[in-house]
Amino acid sequence: MDKLHHLFQNNRAWAEKIKTEDEHFFEKLSSQQQPEYLWIGCSDSRVPSNQIIGLLPGEVFVHRNVANIVIQTDLNCQSVIQFAVDVLKVKHIMVVGHYGCGGVRAALDGSQHGLIDNWLSSLQDIHAAHRDELAQLSGDARVDLLCELNVKAQVMNVGRTRIVQNAWARGQELNVHGWIYSVRDGLLKDLDTTISEAVQLDPVYKIAPIQLPTDATQ
Repeated sequence: MDKLHHLFQNNRAWAEKIKTEDEHFFEKLSSQQQPEYLWIGCSDSRVPSNQIIGLLPGEVFVHRNVANIVIQTDLNCQSVIQFAVDVLKVKHIMVVGHYGCGGVRAALDGSQHGLIDNWLSSLQDIHAAHRDELAQLSGDARVDLLCELNVKAQVMNVGRTRIVQNAWARGQELNVHGWIYSVRDGLLKDLDTTISEAVQLDPVYKIAPIQLPTDATQ
């Protein structure tokens, strides 16, 4: 533990700084979180969600994994989305990738990397679907285009969840956005792929809303 003592020192300094700016901050924070935003981003240590969008703790709910992938069978990610949408009632879900993503690069290089290859297999599906477009590029430009394509695909994956479609069916305000971050200049880019209702999905992915019985005794 002594080897990590500096992290506890950093924590105390941070807490004191916050209390100097707002002496009731932690008291208010401990009552209840009420964020309007869910951030689904990459685990990359260079992409800190709160700092990038200038929000304090308690203002954004966060899920991160390698290459910001949303898979229907990933119970971790799906549980986060369900809690954010059904319990916290967030109004915005931001899928945020970043240029130069190591996971995306690994999915492109054709090498074996171990267990992570299973996780990145969906990126290879995106690669195959855009093979001709990606083949026209090389190096970082090729990686960065797949980073953008991945974000757009994951936005649609979020919209295809029963959680999100049920929220739309009951009239809940919920928008899913696709953004990408540049570690080179610290700026976010909107990829203009926001979806806010089921009609924006391909009809094959639309799910009929749950029909509850009118008489609970039946």
